[in-house]
Amino acid sequence: MPARLCRREWGQAGLISAVENVVVARRAVMTLFSSPSDPWSHRARLVLAEKGLSIEIIDVDPGKMPEDLLDLNPYHSLPTLVDRDLVLYDSRVIIDYLDERFPHPPLMPIDPITRAQFRVALYRLERDWYGLAREIEADTSSKIAAQSRKVLAEAISASAEVFKAKPFFLSDEFSLVDASIAPILWRLPTYDIELPVQAQPIVRYMNAIFARPTFRASLSMVERGMRR
Repeated sequence: MPARLCRREWGQAGLISAVENVVVARRAVMTLFSSPSDPWSHRARLVLAEKGLSIEIIDVDPGKMPEDLLDLNPYHSLPTLVDRDLVLYDSRVIIDYLDERFPHPPLMPIDPITRAQFRVALYRLERDWYGLAREIEADTSSKIAAQSRKVLAEAISASAEVFKAKPFFLSDEFSLVDASIAPILWRLPTYDIELPVQAQPIVRYMNAIFARPTFRASLSMVERGMRR
């Protein structure tokens, strides 16, 4: 079932005092400091939704981070997960932790060889798709963004064959790889990327992913506005 997410937006009346107490609150309540617009935070929220976890999500403007978050995370990055005395601040580390901390439903294969293959896929997604997304989002009108947009479109289209045989990435079950692919595909309109006709297997895949209740539950208000 979709996660019951308690979301707050930084800057709303009454939130300051709540955030000031987060160091104490984290000992009892898991909290995710999340950007409402970036794909890194989105994949963490999607994994939370797939796990059906009840958690407080605090939407943070990257340019207006609360002091407590700055103290907790030396890199001042999003997302940041606080679970009691544990603080995690890399989205790949966060989703791995959530899958191991809450093993049902499992989001990685049990077989060690297949599991290793999925980890390689996650690494390549981070280096390629997410790296290109970062360049596009840094300055959408720059020449670098234009080139990155072209390369990302080609990379996604070239992967079409992978999505033909199975409903999810090389699997009959949703995995951390799917949780990493979906946020990028959701943002294609904002990246000004339109997939070609030969990418229909990917279009079918992403339409099925986007229809999942867990995916809908993972979306922030900002992200809901990325597609109409």
